[in-house]
Amino acid sequence: MTTNQVFIGVGLILVLAVGSQILASRLRIPALIVLLPVGFAAGALIESVNPERLLGAAFSPLVSLAVAVILYDAGLGLNPARMKGHTRRVAVRLIWIGVLVTWLLGALLAAPLLGMSQRAAVMIGAILVVSGPTVVGPLLGFVRPKDRLQHILVWEGSLIDPVGGILGALVFHAVVASTGHYFGSVAAGFLASVGIGAAGGVLGAALLWVLFRVLRLGEVVGTTAQLASVIGVAALCDVLRDDTGLIAAVVMGLAVANLPGIDVPARRPFFETLVSLILGLLFISISATVTPQSLRHVGLPALGLAAFLVLVVRPLVAAVSTLGTDLTRGERGFIGWMAPRGIVAAATASTFSAGLVAKGIGGASKILPATFVVIVATVTLYGLTASLVARRLGVVRPSRSRPLLVGGAPWVVDLGVALRSAGLEVLMWAGEEEERERIGQAGIELVPGELLAAATGGTAELEGITAVYFLTAEDDFNALAAVILRGSTEGTVHRLSAPPGSHGVVAPFIGGEVLFSAELTGPVLSRKYEDGAAVLARPAGGVLPTGCDLLFLVRPDGRLDPVTEGSTPLLGPGDTVVLLAPGTRGGRPEI
Repeated sequence: MTTNQVFIGVGLILVLAVGSQILASRLRIPALIVLLPVGFAAGALIESVNPERLLGAAFSPLVSLAVAVILYDAGLGLNPARMKGHTRRVAVRLIWIGVLVTWLLGALLAAPLLGMSQRAAVMIGAILVVSGPTVVGPLLGFVRPKDRLQHILVWEGSLIDPVGGILGALVFHAVVASTGHYFGSVAAGFLASVGIGAAGGVLGAALLWVLFRVLRLGEVVGTTAQLASVIGVAALCDVLRDDTGLIAAVVMGLAVANLPGIDVPARRPFFETLVSLILGLLFISISATVTPQSLRHVGLPALGLAAFLVLVVRPLVAAVSTLGTDLTRGERGFIGWMAPRGIVAAATASTFSAGLVAKGIGGASKILPATFVVIVATVTLYGLTASLVARRLGVVRPSRSRPLLVGGAPWVVDLGVALRSAGLEVLMWAGEEEERERIGQAGIELVPGELLAAATGGTAELEGITAVYFLTAEDDFNALAAVILRGSTEGTVHRLSAPPGSHGVVAPFIGGEVLFSAELTGPVLSRKYEDGAAVLARPAGGVLPTGCDLLFLVRPDGRLDPVTEGSTPLLGPGDTVVLLAPGTRGGRPEI
């Protein structure tokens, strides 16, 4: 391939990857639904797009290292503190029961359905056990299921990828060795691989601890150091044993997100951007290696295999995994309807099928196209139906606003009580123990302190929170935290305005969404409250009572609209107004 063809091929892959994601965002559908057919069409029409021609033998290891970066980012979003009781039990069962049942049943059906040898069927069965955060995460973002379901499925997707990648490598070596004792040899090799991957992850976590705790690297250098550490450790582990770098990457991500000794600045957006780009490049590249000729006699049988996995295998795995737990029928049903195949399935199929073809394994040439069809079918099916299924099963998070109030002053707690009386699910966070006790006495859910610390460290999203309001007496904290958390919630982040003549270091100079009128600053609110004003919610009338300050409107559908420095929402029929009303709090003024 000439230099010009290489330039054209690399440029087209990048343009197609980003263009497909832009198109998917405009269509409001998961990006994979666009990426896979676009990559396939590009590979069929443009020879220079084929990555095997562009990169040769380097393609497979580059895919493995790229997947390691994806899994590191997935590890950053995992919080073991959220996995307790039945939630943890179900997630663990979904991994080990799901792997064994899917591998066995998938292999049993693949042989007669696809017309391949037993050894090739065992291989494709192992490939199709994975799901993955790169497909599950975006789908859950569209569906917005309840928190417990979100945690279970994200953990399953994040951990089953390295398990499936290692399983695929071990099965490949067992198949090539022509041994019929697949389960025995794979089990022994799996334990060895887990040990190497975990040891690599511990080594990588120690390296990151030195970088951030001892050397205290800055934002830019620290970010690149993370990336280099993940790739370096994953490469070392893969040299020792195939695909063990995937486990090492997840362990490193977990360490960075959860070890108190590692103080990492907010770098999550960089990895999210990088992962989005890698995902697009990988799916375009791998689907471009699938030729129309290879699908000619595989398409319909592979669709049959996909239907079997969706309609029989996954519901069976979900039923067994949730047996004896407190999950509702709807939650069990949704788990049984969420198992899309993703990048690790595509990567392992691309990596191992060529080796099996070279060894003359019967039907090995069908592994990659069949896997491609299963990925397309499952992603498309779940992507188009998951939201509808979740609504029918009653497992979608309520569409009503779920605000987080940061601050524990008496007037802020009263605001939380007023919003809750208007029908909203309110959460609060405060740093001082006295303030936290005040929140607890008001009966409002208190967000654990480590959750806010994790979010401001850029290592976790505030799941299910639709807006954050910083209402503390510290203007600089409000301003800085609002900047850091922007983009970590589903909605907006607001803060109180700094008073005129504020001596804050940054608050007077940072923009962003400022709450209430310019005159209604934190000190003014506190003073009015001390003078007897009350925060209360009441049905909206035609005109606001004299002397009252409008703070929020709660719409009939549960949407919360704040008054901001720049705009005041218009009253509508059925609205509830949240006011700061003058008078005696004990008697609740007549307004």
